[in-house]
Amino acid sequence: MGRAYQNRKDSMAKTSDMKAKVYSRYGREIYVCAKSGGIDPAGNLALRSLIDRAKRDQVPGHVIDKAIDKAKGGAGEDFSPARYEGYGPGGSMAIIDCLTDNPNRTFGDVRQAFTKTKCKIGTQGTVAHMFDHAAIFVFPHDDEDAVLEALLEADVDVTDVENEDGKITVFTPHTDYFKAKQALLDSLGEIEFEVDEIQFIPQSYTTLSGDDVALFEKFLGMLNELDDVQQVYHNVEPS
Repeated sequence: MGRAYQNRKDSMAKTSDMKAKVYSRYGREIYVCAKSGGIDPAGNLALRSLIDRAKRDQVPGHVIDKAIDKAKGGAGEDFSPARYEGYGPGGSMAIIDCLTDNPNRTFGDVRQAFTKTKCKIGTQGTVAHMFDHAAIFVFPHDDEDAVLEALLEADVDVTDVENEDGKITVFTPHTDYFKAKQALLDSLGEIEFEVDEIQFIPQSYTTLSGDDVALFEKFLGMLNELDDVQQVYHNVEPS
C-alpha cells in the first residue's frame, strides 16, 4: 500500500492552516466518542485512541478536557455521522466524513462544494468501492516478522506489513482496528504510534493538470471551511 496514508494529511495541511479548525474538529469528535462510549479512556478504547491522536496533532489539553466535560454533562448537541462521496475535478474521487446535528444543512453545504467546482456528488457507494477502508499503524520498530507473527497469533486479518527506515507500517481491515492495536501493545509493550487511524485509502491514484489543479484546491478549501466536515479522503496524487 506504500505511503498512501499520507495522502489525506498532506492535502489537508495545504488547504487548512487554521489551528482553530483542527481543534474544533477534534473537540467535536471527542465529545461524540465520549458521549456514546463513556468518558473514561481506560474503558473506551476509541476515546483513548482519539485522545492520543489529538495529542500527536498538538491539540491543547484544555480542548480535550472541555470536550470530555461536555460529554460528562450529558446535555449538548446530538451529532451523528454522515458520509458523502462523489467525483471531483479531472475524474478524481472523494469521500467526505462529517459529524452533524443537521443532516439537511450538511448535505446542502457539501453538495455546494461539489457543484461550485464542477464536481458531481453521488449516492452512497459511488466511489467507496475504489477505496480500502483500513486501519493503519505506524511505529518505530525493525522486525516486521515479529510484528506479523504477533498479529497472526491474535487472529488479525493482516493486509500488509511494511518496514522502512526503522519504522513499521501495518495495514488491517478497519473492523480489526482494536484487535490489531491490542495485539501490538500486548506483544511489543508501550508503543509510540506515529499513525494510529482508520482511513479510506485509494486503490489507484490520479494526477491533475491545468485548470483541474486550481479547481481541486478550491474544492478542498470549501470542504475544509465547513464545520461539519471531519475528514476528506481522495485519490489525487500530491504534487
